[in-house]
Amino acid sequence: MGRKIGMWLYSNGGGEKIQKKIIKKLKERDIDTVADINLRYAVAKNGHILHNKLKVDALDLFFSYNAGEQTQYQVFLYQALNRVMPMINTYDAFSLTEDKFQTSFLLRQHGVATPSFKLCHRDDGHELKKIIKKWDKMVYKPTDGWGGVGLTKIESEATLDTLLPFLNQMDLRFFYVEKFVKYDNTDFRVDIVDGEFVGCYGRKASGTDWRTNVTSGGSVFMREPNDDIINLAKKAAKICGTDIAGIDIIYDLEREEYVVLEVNGIPAFATPEQEKMGLNFNDKKVELIVDMIDRKTKK
Repeated sequence: MGRKIGMWLYSNGGGEKIQKKIIKKLKERDIDTVADINLRYAVAKNGHILHNKLKVDALDLFFSYNAGEQTQYQVFLYQALNRVMPMINTYDAFSLTEDKFQTSFLLRQHGVATPSFKLCHRDDGHELKKIIKKWDKMVYKPTDGWGGVGLTKIESEATLDTLLPFLNQMDLRFFYVEKFVKYDNTDFRVDIVDGEFVGCYGRKASGTDWRTNVTSGGSVFMREPNDDIINLAKKAAKICGTDIAGIDIIYDLEREEYVVLEVNGIPAFATPEQEKMGLNFNDKKVELIVDMIDRKTKK
C-alpha cells in the first residue's frame, strides 16, 4: 500500500503555489497528499478523527503549517493526533514555540542568549515595579502572541501604572516581560529545516517603531548571516525540537552578542514579492521538507 499524508498549509502570500510544489514532489516519490485538512471541520468519534469522512489518524503523517487560522479546537485535535501518528512539527515543538516564556526558559537552560526576562503572577505589581527600576525599559509580551501583536514597550514606572489596570481587565493569569534590548532596529530571520540552514533575510522597523515584524509595519531586506548567526539558529531549533523553525536574532549593542528573540514554528515561505527582491530559498525549503516527509513515512 502506498503512503499518504495530510496537509494544511496557509494559502495567502503564495502559499497555494508552495503547496502545489510540495504535492508534486511528494507524488514523484509515490507519496499521495490529501490537502486542505482544516481540523476546524473535523470530528473526533469512536477513536478516530474524521475530516470529510477521511480518517486523519490513519494517514502516514500530518503536516500542519498555518499560523494565522489556528483555533483552540484545532490545537486540541493536533495534540490528540500527535499521540498516534507522526506530525511536522510535533505537537510538543508547536506548543513550546507558541509560548514565549517556555521557549526563552528552555533556551536559557541550554546556554542560548535571550533577552533578560521575568514571569510574574498577575497580582504581583510590586515585582514589576522593581523590574522597571532595575531595567529602565522593558517590553510586555503576550506569551502566545505572534506577528508583534500585543507587544507593549514600557519606558517608565508611570507608563507601567497606566498599563496595569488595562492588563488586569484582560484577566491575565501572569505577566511576561523582557528587558528592552538596545539594538539597531533590525533583525535576522533565519530559516532552519530538519537541522539544515535554508535561508536568511533581514527585517527593519519602520520610522520610530521598534518592532521589526512585517505585520507591525516592518520591512524585509536582503541580509547575509555569518557563521555565528547560523550556528545559533541551528542550536535554538534543535533545543526546541522543531522540524521547521524561523529564528529571530538581534545583536545586543550593550552585551555585544547575538541573542535569540523568538523561535517560530511556522515561518512563512518567501512571498512572490520577496522572491522578486532576491529571496530564493523556497525551492530549497520545499526540497528539505519533502525529504523529511519521505524519511518520516517510510515503513
